[in-house]
Amino acid sequence: MARAATGTMTMRTESAGDTPGTGVFMLTNELILNAAGRLKELVRRTEFMHSHYFSELLGYPVYFKCENLQKTGSFKIRGALNFMLCQKRESLAGGVITASAGNHAQGVAFSARLLGVRSMVFMPENTPLQKIHATREYGAEVVLTGKNFDEASAAALKKREETGSLFVHPFEDPVVMAGQGTIGLEIIEELPDVSTILVPIGGGGLISGIATAITSANPHVRIIGVETASAPCAHYSLKKGMILETPVHVGLADGISVKKVGDNTFPIIRELVEDVILVTEEEIAQAIVALLEKAKLLVEGAGAVTLAALMNGRVGHPGGKTVCVLSGGNIDVKTIAMVVERGLLAAGRYLKLKVELEDVPGSLAKLAGELAMTGANIFFINHDRRSISLPWGKTEVLLELETKGYDHIQRIVDHLSRCGYQVEVLK
Repeated sequence: MARAATGTMTMRTESAGDTPGTGVFMLTNELILNAAGRLKELVRRTEFMHSHYFSELLGYPVYFKCENLQKTGSFKIRGALNFMLCQKRESLAGGVITASAGNHAQGVAFSARLLGVRSMVFMPENTPLQKIHATREYGAEVVLTGKNFDEASAAALKKREETGSLFVHPFEDPVVMAGQGTIGLEIIEELPDVSTILVPIGGGGLISGIATAITSANPHVRIIGVETASAPCAHYSLKKGMILETPVHVGLADGISVKKVGDNTFPIIRELVEDVILVTEEEIAQAIVALLEKAKLLVEGAGAVTLAALMNGRVGHPGGKTVCVLSGGNIDVKTIAMVVERGLLAAGRYLKLKVELEDVPGSLAKLAGELAMTGANIFFINHDRRSISLPWGKTEVLLELETKGYDHIQRIVDHLSRCGYQVEVLK
């Protein structure tokens, strides 16, 4: 794509059918192929990796499509930029506006800056600071409002009516979906004999685009969506055969925490997606830690749900080459610290104990010696001799130990109990 004399990108317009929500909608493979040509020099063709470790662990070939390494840290730039490149210049004169939990915000802000267009982004109040700062650094005006994506979206739509800005929907527009669908084209080019592809689901734009691209090339590929149990709208909608609104409890996978799957994405999911499965917060934390340790990949919660599903047997045995789409890597340092601890706890690699001791000299040293005999490594210790809840002559020790798995934890607890200690495992 050539640059205009003003320093902004030249744009092509493309009709994608009627306005989303009107009841007439079409996402075609042609739209996706056109998007691929349009985005070829502007977005990163992300790495496609075979994982020897996870393949050995799970018993079948496992691959990662690493959109966590994409520009802006997620796949969202594909859809946002494709949408804006398809607009007439006059449509963008009043700027663009959107709502997002973070990744779409950055995709829109980056694309708007590339095109020399003003952008305003409405984000939930609990959006991680890393995503807020990144969106601002890309040049967007950020407005924090609402408890979740849906409330932020309602505020953005109201502001759009007041300002006349162009609204860039995160998932409902076919041109946005077509941009996301370019991931599917890249997967099928890299791995023509792929058997199963796991894709995170929020509003459904990513899986709609990928499923359309993949099934156009090979209708026998299994497409499976993954949601968090904290935001299971597509899972229950698919089971019911109609769009349902479900409560949202924002957790690690904030990027896919929406109340309702898209009106335009749901028919595609119902037609092309085999199943939508759920994973828990603990499973997501374990997957993030596993990706860090074993694949050297930093992936946010929404991006790690696909591996979480495989690691916990949610898909059964795929029976062929299986791809996990790692949709994003925008996770802040504070969250990483909490996730690592939670993931280690969930994997039996970290143990918190409360132990009651006799309040006499040498008791603490004796306890440390018994722990050393079990092979546990003390990470943190707090010795409290002043708690009014303790019996007279007793003291309490809080311990955090590095462990080697659940069997090791059980050996530690059994050993201390045999030694006469009163032990409580803390969560």
